[in-house]
Amino acid sequence: MTPQFSEAVEAHHDRIDVSAHDEVYIIGDVHGSRDTLERLIAACAMDEDDLGIFVGDLVRKGPDSPGVIDVVRDDPRFISVRGNNEQKIVRGDTDPQWLREGDLAYLESLPVVISFDDALVVHGGVDPTRPLESHTVDELLTMRAPNGDGYDGPFWYDDYDGPHRVFFGHTVHESPVDREFAIGLDTGCVYGGALTAYRYRQDDFLTTDPAVTHQSRADSKVVSPI
Repeated sequence: MTPQFSEAVEAHHDRIDVSAHDEVYIIGDVHGSRDTLERLIAACAMDEDDLGIFVGDLVRKGPDSPGVIDVVRDDPRFISVRGNNEQKIVRGDTDPQWLREGDLAYLESLPVVISFDDALVVHGGVDPTRPLESHTVDELLTMRAPNGDGYDGPFWYDDYDGPHRVFFGHTVHESPVDREFAIGLDTGCVYGGALTAYRYRQDDFLTTDPAVTHQSRADSKVVSPI
């Protein structure tokens, strides 16, 4: 089922065919944590016919955003959607000192949505009460609690029942969100948590052991999946 978006979103939507790939890994928010990312890639033991799709927020907060860009951009097995932290750089809301020639063009090239089969990969999520055609770019990047109050919820995926299976990051969880139509992959690696990947064909998760805390985060901003 090919999703239908507004013209503004469709301009940043990549529809891909994953049938030629042996396995598809959807990978959570890295936030400049290159060492942790490399440990996860090693744990996945990806071969040349596998595909890795990142849910955005490759950069910022962690110690090596350029290194993460290099890992993802330079490996033909990897693609990524844009996260809200990439969007801040693209818009000029922040101008990080680490930004090199070519980095901005790469971040600008990242789609807001990648879809395949019946799946969507976005950074934030979707509003379950509205059709996809009504969503803006910013909503797909930052969706968390459309009828609530941020980390106090209720969260968009609490009432989402498809038809598309949505893979997302953005909202930090103690462990992955594992629901029929929503898979949440931000497990806070930059905050001392794990980095998580979902194996699409095996229908399971791979995680790193919790590593270095590069930035502190209040307990109230880490969700426990139910």
